[in-house]
Amino acid sequence: MRKVIAAINMTLDGFCDHTAIVPDEEIHQHYTELLNEAGAILYGRITYQLMRYWQPLVQNPSGEKTMDDFAVAIDKVPKIVFSHTLQHADPAAIGWESARLANRAIEEEVSELRQSANGGGKNIFVGSRSLIIHLMKLNLIDEYQLCVHPVIAGNGLPLFENISDRTILKLIKTKIFGSGAVTLYYEPAKIDR
Repeated sequence: MRKVIAAINMTLDGFCDHTAIVPDEEIHQHYTELLNEAGAILYGRITYQLMRYWQPLVQNPSGEKTMDDFAVAIDKVPKIVFSHTLQHADPAAIGWESARLANRAIEEEVSELRQSANGGGKNIFVGSRSLIIHLMKLNLIDEYQLCVHPVIAGNGLPLFENISDRTILKLIKTKIFGSGAVTLYYEPAKIDR
């Protein structure tokens, strides 16, 4: 069965704000490698529209190798977008050929993806804060990859907002970057009841 992996950048004080962090070449390379191993990535509408920033770089590279490599990697990976507002939009609003709108509830989509042989058995990544929270509440996340940047934002959208149940995670590894960012790899702890 394919794993569902929540992979997201956050500040030291727990906020998900792409404007508060500045990924360097090493971070871009890390996420390029991650995307090259992805069978699919799940996005909410807002994050998906933010990520479309990378789409033009496929045809018109920036000249910065790690950014251009990331653009190519994200272009290739199948993207499934969960949205209430794009449901009736013109197909051109979706943009990427490698993207589609989810046509079922997230639980159904994720369950089918986990069992599907499509994507070569590669894992399913979740790249949106809202979807991470939703899937966490459904106990459908197999691994968390939290890249914590050495930035205190002071405000923003907290990653673990509106979580009412205690969740215990087990640290399985870490990866330290030259910038001081650290990716913490966790899996849900198995609790004997």
